[in-house]
Amino acid sequence: MRKLIILAGAALGLLLASCAKEEKRTISVIPAPLNVELQQGVFPLNPETGLYIDASEGDKKILQDYLAASPMKLKPVATEEGHTVILKQVAQLPEVDSPEGYVLTVTPDQVLVRATSGAGLFYGVQTMLQLADGKGLPAGVITDKPRFAYRGFMMDVSRHFFDKEFIKKQLDALAYYKLNRLHLHLTDAAGWRIEIKKYPRLTEFAAWREFPTWKEWWNNGRQYKEEGGKDAYGGYYTQDDIRELVAYAQERYITVIPEIEMPAHSEEVLTAYPELSCTHEPYKQADFCVGNEKTFEFLENVLTEVMELFPSEYIHIGGDEAGKASWPSCKLCQARMKKEGLKDVNELQSYLIHRIEVFLNAHGRKLLGWDEILEGGLAPNATVMSWRGTEGGMKAVASGHKAIMTPGEFCYFDSYQDAPDSQPEAIGGYLPLAKVYSFNPVPDTLDADKVPLVYGVQANLFTEYVPTPEHAEMMIYPRILALAEVAWSDPSVKAYDDFHARALKAVEELKVKGYHPFELKNEIGNRPGADQPVQHLAVGKKVIYGPDAAYYPGYSAGGDSALVDGVIGGWTYGDRRWQGFIDKKRMDVTIDMEKETAIHFIGADFMQVCGPEVFMPSEVIISVSNDGKEFTELKRMEHKVVKDDKVTFTNFGWEGDAKARYIRYQASSGEFGGFLFTDEIVVK
Repeated sequence: MRKLIILAGAALGLLLASCAKEEKRTISVIPAPLNVELQQGVFPLNPETGLYIDASEGDKKILQDYLAASPMKLKPVATEEGHTVILKQVAQLPEVDSPEGYVLTVTPDQVLVRATSGAGLFYGVQTMLQLADGKGLPAGVITDKPRFAYRGFMMDVSRHFFDKEFIKKQLDALAYYKLNRLHLHLTDAAGWRIEIKKYPRLTEFAAWREFPTWKEWWNNGRQYKEEGGKDAYGGYYTQDDIRELVAYAQERYITVIPEIEMPAHSEEVLTAYPELSCTHEPYKQADFCVGNEKTFEFLENVLTEVMELFPSEYIHIGGDEAGKASWPSCKLCQARMKKEGLKDVNELQSYLIHRIEVFLNAHGRKLLGWDEILEGGLAPNATVMSWRGTEGGMKAVASGHKAIMTPGEFCYFDSYQDAPDSQPEAIGGYLPLAKVYSFNPVPDTLDADKVPLVYGVQANLFTEYVPTPEHAEMMIYPRILALAEVAWSDPSVKAYDDFHARALKAVEELKVKGYHPFELKNEIGNRPGADQPVQHLAVGKKVIYGPDAAYYPGYSAGGDSALVDGVIGGWTYGDRRWQGFIDKKRMDVTIDMEKETAIHFIGADFMQVCGPEVFMPSEVIISVSNDGKEFTELKRMEHKVVKDDKVTFTNFGWEGDAKARYIRYQASSGEFGGFLFTDEIVVK
């Protein structure tokens, strides 16, 4: 018999060979294991296959119950002898250095999973379940461990409420793909979703709203309703529900992390308890009053009940997108700033974060927050969840803090995953499976001693535009599989083409299990023209920006040459190919063709995505000149900007005959302001 030793990610389609005959066998495991050594032979599964577990009593019960409910239907036995699957917790495992790692050894007679923890055994079981087919388990040895300790998914249950059975269903899938954190976004303006005994109005009133969809509610007054009232939409988890979910997750070695938003995204709280806002008026404020001592009494009471329900090491406190609008004029906030020697409202926010961290630390917990908690100074023991790119995470790491990488460009599953006109309405953006898979959470430039501070990665599904369980699952799967492989698998074993084949198979398996994944086999792909350079007369020419026509620094698309670099933008302005102009500034650019040139076409594409306030221009003017001073207008286009629910692309161009050295392209925003985005001025 000949044994093949192959790194898994390089080719999970593995060949088994014998001297007499070659037999092709493929294995499909997500995430890709660290090392696979396949041998000839199969361990057959049958009704008499035994299960022997040598582990601590708690882990033994979890594993036994889990396998009893699995398709394997293994029969518990009292000894390791015979045709048996053995799960063995060992004191040391020289092959791997992670407690979540495992070694799976399969022979035609026996299966042995070894690990130093129950979690390691559990992940070995997931690999075993994925390997099993109608014949049984292929013989060989798999040695495996995770790249990151934190492998997470965040579910927003505030904007749209999803019941506990839906959450359990997702926990099953997360565990199957070796994710170990579920972050629940429990509170936000659209609804408070957790029972707090001391503050009943949070669930009697702040958990219910007028409209079933977030968008209707957001555009129609944003009112709350009494529980049981006519047309009241919403819901919440009772404390018993939370205990049930936490226990269910623990049985799958998943930690549930609660998020209680502060100081912002708290309209629902400040309408139910307006005395905690700066103005004491319902429906007027989004930020807690940091100067009010009652704010801290409320937050500490809420967090006390939360900590009693969630045993997680971390409590997430949000910390993002605080408007701070009333703090400069609030007497209590200003008094707090003067007393504490705080120079600005950023430091006032930092004061709140620091104080809440001291409270959490005193109760044996750690603070986790979005990267805005860096503003005004980071709390001493906090961990940063970096969502506005990777910069916040790297800043935290540089200062000795842990970071969880979750940048919107790679990890926000509320974006479209395929051509927008083929998908239900989303908030915008374009995040296909391949883009998720391409994410590297650890920059190559990061110093080796800082690498361990990158604690892990997380995908996020915010649900403003995701109103149903079926829609949520379509947004999660299969993209979460790509994130799982980013989080678990060593980069050396990753290969997208191989992963894509495994993901196609996984989609079919998920459908059989009752999930509603995106049909990956029907993927359309990126916007036509975006995957290859476009050739035209202006490529590489000098571009001059007019007065007060500078592009927005955050969307430069590469700078002054971006509009003539031959690169067409994709489905999203976030792909760094679209140049953005904001604040009703006129896009006013002149291209120097270097010499008088015969021209027959000048045009540029614009996009519109109304949700994030990206609009078409209201006016476009195309002109030419030979001296760069006196311009002749070729075409003036007026356009009525109309808000809609689509992602649309329109080319504003001129066709004809002209000769000129200079080409001037101007575009103006309409009544809605917002962003103008264009990708390339094409000249032919």
